Amino acid sequence: MSNTPHTLGDEFPGSLDAIHALKASDPAFAKLLREYDEVNDKVHRAESRLDPLDEATEHVLRKQRLAIKDAIASALAR
Repeated sequence: MSNTPHTLGDEFPGSLDAIHALKASDPAFAKLLREYDEVNDKVHRAESRLDPLDEATEHVLRKQRLAIKDAIASALAR
């Protein structure tokens, strides 16, 4: 696996203005962003071997990150 951090700017290029606007106006969306950052940091630290985790735990975290990213994408599409 790559240990490149999956920043929201990388994941949603061209959508940063919309992300900032939704974050400011929608507390639920702001919570999604915090959750994404928390899970993404855990995945990145595990992949970088700063905080090694077993493969199953890393897999669960990656699935969580993907689910949150999908929820962010849905909110941006509205």
